[in-house]
Amino acid sequence: MKSAVLFLLVVAAAAAERLQPNTRYHETEGIPRMQEIQRLEEGTDFDGGRIWGGQAVGAGAHPHLGGLVITLTTGQLSICGSSLISNTRSVTAAHCWRTNSMQARQFTVVWGSNALMSGGTRVVTTNVVVHPQYNANNLNNDVAVIRHNSVAFNNVINRIALATGSNSFAGTWAVAAGYGRNGDGSGSSNPGKFQANLLVITNDVCRQTFGNTIVASTLCVSTAHGSSTCPGDSGGPLAVGSGNNRQLIGITSFGTQWCARGFPAGFARVTSFASWLSSQ
Repeated sequence: MKSAVLFLLVVAAAAAERLQPNTRYHETEGIPRMQEIQRLEEGTDFDGGRIWGGQAVGAGAHPHLGGLVITLTTGQLSICGSSLISNTRSVTAAHCWRTNSMQARQFTVVWGSNALMSGGTRVVTTNVVVHPQYNANNLNNDVAVIRHNSVAFNNVINRIALATGSNSFAGTWAVAAGYGRNGDGSGSSNPGKFQANLLVITNDVCRQTFGNTIVASTLCVSTAHGSSTCPGDSGGPLAVGSGNNRQLIGITSFGTQWCARGFPAGFARVTSFASWLSSQ
């Protein structure tokens, strides 16, 4: 009951004042989620975890999805996701590399595995290019390119195409994938790779929650249908299509810290950044 009352108070406050994206990702989301994953991987058989409201998937699902084990300059570990766009390039959220308060030292990119701390194909890199107009205060232009040693494509590792053109994708069902926390709020969590079907909404609808933080290069999804991205999913893919026709339309950027039903989740709109991403 106490948590329900607290949630209602948060909803009421949000109605009176626009929410702001969380700009302290590593402290509030990435580090705690990584600690959960370490504890769960070490203490139990690894049988998967989920995006809130999502479904467990095998190691070969979403072959473009790379988990990021992030070593911060403090020595702490954090977590994000990424998408493989060529043998030597992946894309992620800029805030996975740098926020106003924390800086990454290196990324370990993990493909083809449900486990983040062991298994799969693993590449370590310190070569990350953040978008020159990235704004850590409001998460506008929240994209970055990871340059890494070449990874071979196979049945569990493959690239994804970048969406181009003028399609807003509003009204389209898309699929998000990641290693983030499961549960609306502070619900229980398991490790692993999960996916969720999410409905893209217009930016005008999204502004009702996040105000002027939502710009043309933002893409938003509804969480009203029982799924959302959650802490730990940052930088991961939002995609449409399947197989060789799969396209990356969004890079997970922000939402409410509690990934609660009824509040939109925000992504960097890939069509706005495709040229820059490809040039890196």
